[in-house]
Amino acid sequence: MDSAALSVTFSLAVWTTLVLAVIGLPISYGLARASFPGRFLVEALISLPILLPPTVIGFYLLLAMSPTSPLGQLSKHALGQSLPFSFPGIVLASVIYNLPFTIRPFIAGFASIDPIMMDAAACLGLSRWESFIRIAIPLAWPGIISGMVLTFAHTVGEFGVVLMVGGSIPGVTRTLSVAIYDDVQALDYAAAGQTSLALVIFSIIVLSLTYALTGRRVPL
Repeated sequence: MDSAALSVTFSLAVWTTLVLAVIGLPISYGLARASFPGRFLVEALISLPILLPPTVIGFYLLLAMSPTSPLGQLSKHALGQSLPFSFPGIVLASVIYNLPFTIRPFIAGFASIDPIMMDAAACLGLSRWESFIRIAIPLAWPGIISGMVLTFAHTVGEFGVVLMVGGSIPGVTRTLSVAIYDDVQALDYAAAGQTSLALVIFSIIVLSLTYALTGRRVPL
């Protein structure tokens, strides 16, 4: 197995999971408890990456990251480099592409909390932030664990978005899934088969651990 591709894949999965955990928890908590006009549109936009082909998402992300775009100019100023064909670029693409795989299990976890528990916390003088940290997150842990594990596993297997935004630069943007594609293109079916089998085994282990830890099925 390509050790450099393995390192890039692991780093990408870790960064994607951490970023989505930070931004996904408050968003999911708000969607699980709040009711507002247009909520269905917000949920539809979050779930859009599930239906759209990865190449479509990658194409629009490339346009959004172009050097002449506001995002491109900001990244050039902040990072000193353009986002396309860079590791920060594939992290951003991965975060957007994996958003529904994080948010949906998080929402399911927060929605399972009895509203009486949160009302009781408010009556005891806890602020909304304290209730979120001390009550909501511990009670919603099955959905939170599921979301983080699924996000990590899904990132490991990403192909279309990563290839569109990052290309195949060894040690920078070449992940395991891209390495499989390159091996097939080079007619090295043995290497492609070994990496593919490793990803299949990894996926089975991750899903088994997810269901074992949560003790129930959480909508994917």
